[in-house]
Amino acid sequence: MTDPRQTARAQTLPATVPFVAPERMEELRGAPFDARLGANELSFGPSPKALDAMAQSLNGVWKYGEPENRDLRLAIAARHGIVPESVTVGEGIDGLLGNLVRLYVGPGETVVTSAGSYPTFNYHVAGFGGALHTVPYKNDHEDPEALISKAREVGAKLIYLSNPNNPMGSVHAAQTVQDMIEAVPEGCLMILDEAYSEFALESTRPAIDVTDKRVIRFRTFSKAYGMAGARIGYGIAHPVVATAFDKIRNHFGVNRMAQAGALAAFEDRDYLSETLEKVAQGRAKIIQIAQDNGLTPLPSATNFVAAARLPLALADARAAVA
Repeated sequence: MTDPRQTARAQTLPATVPFVAPERMEELRGAPFDARLGANELSFGPSPKALDAMAQSLNGVWKYGEPENRDLRLAIAARHGIVPESVTVGEGIDGLLGNLVRLYVGPGETVVTSAGSYPTFNYHVAGFGGALHTVPYKNDHEDPEALISKAREVGAKLIYLSNPNNPMGSVHAAQTVQDMIEAVPEGCLMILDEAYSEFALESTRPAIDVTDKRVIRFRTFSKAYGMAGARIGYGIAHPVVATAFDKIRNHFGVNRMAQAGALAAFEDRDYLSETLEKVAQGRAKIIQIAQDNGLTPLPSATNFVAAARLPLALADARAAVA
């Protein structure tokens, strides 16, 4: 049932929650999970300095968050040697993706992504009436050449690549990504989703160039920094692209606690290094567990491991997770 007062586009969309919380699934199955894996959260948690900063900020919860996210933007800009006008902060990459689609995609305008890649991007494209075109993976990786080819074919406004990729965990070398940026068609903007980039080798990250209007890079505090529940992330782009978010974003969308925690986490590089080492050890252990149980894990540059070619019958698979 729809409400006729809604926009014509909204009336065509289903009411859905894209991700069901583990707590809800535990309630439905009547038992807790032994491990919380589905959302790729960082169970080590954030830096103690971030937790302390967030706790101290609670006394000021009666005040709105600083609408320009100035301190965090200055810190990010200083780290990367760029101007603050090239940094935009939002409610995690999900919120930033929604604002980006709102900025660039009108009803019927085309967007290109990989079939099976991060679904929230597709969710926003559908919500704003864009036309989504997909290309298949190649050898368990997103296919940059096919994405560029499709973007040229359909006249795409946006083209999406996650590196490392969710849900495969695969990663491309920096030069491969840079070659894709160089090939972006005129009139198109490439979205480089680097949510998991901290877990990957530096050789997978092309140099940041905020003079290039062809690409925007998104990063988050949800994964390596362990602050998924705080909902905060940032984008890096040419100032013309980054400052455009101020036209339509929710200026009080990032709360004071998230701002304080993200700044403290970003500055605690020792804790981040320790976390990345723990993740590497845990990833190796999960790969071994998968292999010991007859699964074929894919190489991963993230904090999760995808296991393919499950050699169990459906009944056995159900028994394994019961």
